[in-house]
Amino acid sequence: MGSVKDFTVIEPATQNSTGRGVFNFSDRYSVFDWGEMPDHIYGKGAALCITSAYFFERLEEEGVKTHYLGVVEDGKPKRLKDLKGPQGSMEVKLVRVVRPRVTGSVYDYKIFKNEKNNFLIPLEVIYRNSLPEGSSVFKRLKDGSLKLESIGLKEMPTPGTKLNKPIFDVSTKMESTDRYLSWDEAKDISGLSEEELFLLQKNILRIDELLTKEAGKAKLTNEDGKVEFGFDENREMILLDTVGTLDECRFTYGGVPVSKEILRMNYRGTPWHNEVEEAKRTGGVEWKKTVVSRPERLSAGLSALVSELYKAACNEITGRLWFKNMRTVEEVLREITK
Repeated sequence: MGSVKDFTVIEPATQNSTGRGVFNFSDRYSVFDWGEMPDHIYGKGAALCITSAYFFERLEEEGVKTHYLGVVEDGKPKRLKDLKGPQGSMEVKLVRVVRPRVTGSVYDYKIFKNEKNNFLIPLEVIYRNSLPEGSSVFKRLKDGSLKLESIGLKEMPTPGTKLNKPIFDVSTKMESTDRYLSWDEAKDISGLSEEELFLLQKNILRIDELLTKEAGKAKLTNEDGKVEFGFDENREMILLDTVGTLDECRFTYGGVPVSKEILRMNYRGTPWHNEVEEAKRTGGVEWKKTVVSRPERLSAGLSALVSELYKAACNEITGRLWFKNMRTVEEVLREITK
């Protein structure tokens, strides 16, 4: 169960074998680590399911191992070519979710030193091909938590800076607020070997390259995105969760966001968002409990346009008309930017 996806276990994972489960993609959305927001985006769940399935199937063709088993239609998992229409559920292999021990605000990751098989690697990895406005890199450079030399730059970037080669950021996955790590820290807390760390980074690059190529067919620029990995019962590294969607990736069209960034922009600078940012800085593990205000609902007009954007992007990325009577991404963006 998550803030935007529900989850059904068919066969639980064990220490020695993967299980099976179903992601049920909802129309909910989440921004700034808050969890479920007060609105739903109609059709978003099915659009994300189909888009992610498309990228899973393309990645498997390129040799990247994943936990994807198929999109559920008529009670069974199917490949996209066999579907009669868009669906909102996806069957996947399950690994165990092993959690660090928490004492106060301290997370103890020693348990991962002894785990061998079939578990979620407790890291979230972000690839960055550019630094669009709103990228966390600017805030981290400003507060000193990130150094220019660590991302291969010699001078302070400006919003829209295109990178000569992608940079990879890594953060915690199991903490109340994502915390950026050095690669040495990431390797240490997750129990990865040098070879496994190299494979993880190699897989990120392959994923980034494929997403960039496929999104480009729809005239979308792949600015950045996030991925998660785990180990199966044979300690083979597999791609988990979902990939290539407007929630996981920051796509743009002619410099305009085609992603959840539009929803973030709607809330930035509001009293609720300001309070959330302050709570994250000072509130520790239970920061959400210190936030008094609540986010406002989206306007009906923006909600309808974002709904149309998710569905139009799914059509154009996959090259198939899953959602009928949709305007193009370009046409929807033109109205949003007004």
